[in-house]
Amino acid sequence: MAGDGEVEAPKGLVCVTGAGGYVASYLVKSLLEAGYRVRGTVRNPDSEPKTRHLRELPGAKERLELVSADLLSEGSFDAAVEGCDGVFHTASPVVFPKIDPFVEMVEPAIKGTLNVLKSCSKANVKRVVLTSSSSAFRMRPDYSADVPLDESSWSSVQFCKDIKLWYALAKTMAEQAAWDYSKETGLNLVSVLPTYIIGSIIPPELSATSTDVLGLFTGKAGNFAKFGRMGYVHIDDVATAHILAYEKPEAEGRYIVSGITLDNDEMAEMLAKRYPTLDVPKIEKGAGMPYYNINVSKLAKLGLEKYKPIEEAFDDVVESYKQKGML
Repeated sequence: MAGDGEVEAPKGLVCVTGAGGYVASYLVKSLLEAGYRVRGTVRNPDSEPKTRHLRELPGAKERLELVSADLLSEGSFDAAVEGCDGVFHTASPVVFPKIDPFVEMVEPAIKGTLNVLKSCSKANVKRVVLTSSSSAFRMRPDYSADVPLDESSWSSVQFCKDIKLWYALAKTMAEQAAWDYSKETGLNLVSVLPTYIIGSIIPPELSATSTDVLGLFTGKAGNFAKFGRMGYVHIDDVATAHILAYEKPEAEGRYIVSGITLDNDEMAEMLAKRYPTLDVPKIEKGAGMPYYNINVSKLAKLGLEKYKPIEEAFDDVVESYKQKGML
């Protein structure tokens, strides 16, 4: 990948689904910096407020194309992925369940993933990189504190249903459906499972994740009060992991990307010391999930051996909030 703003010779054409989102926007930025031509799918390419942050990225004028696609409409991605060497599927349906979370949130996540993969099969895409989540490997009642979680770990579907972890259930079942489809069809699939992502925010509107993190600097513990322990990772490392998963011929299966694992009270204490002028809430050591660590040695073999410090990730996100007038 290119460094220090230097752009490598143009590479092939890749598609990024849900290009306007938090992770996807940063991935588009990183792919452009690496010399790729990028076709991004968005709901409405003609919406200037929703796409300006993408069109203003370095290299976008020359090598970024935005097209419309609907996750829940089969065949909608046929044109988007046609002619692409690779596809990064980061999009997830934006749903706020009202009556039946399984029907309204989980089933659309599965359907949307399969719709994209079917289009990739038709277009003979060389490799698909699926953005999954740590929620797809760590939500289970039976792991041992002595054995670090790795790519062989899957969240328990029944456990997620029992305690109503609908986001985790959606991510787990969508990834499982993707792997089933890959095995049935031979589609070359690799998945990336980031832990809690922190870092610069490119889109004009905050994602649910970015909104929760903003609360940490405005006196609101929010969901963090529920976390017993969490892995954290800089968004730049998440983008790097996706590109390695795409570029490395030997890449296969799942890859966890995580920089550090902290108890919620440790994280809050660190932030309070680092940002004494901000209103960081005190967070008690939560019940949450049992103590665990994460094994990232598989991704290290692809080339991501050193992660950016979590302090740098929080510095970057704080700067983003300030630029947006939120802090």
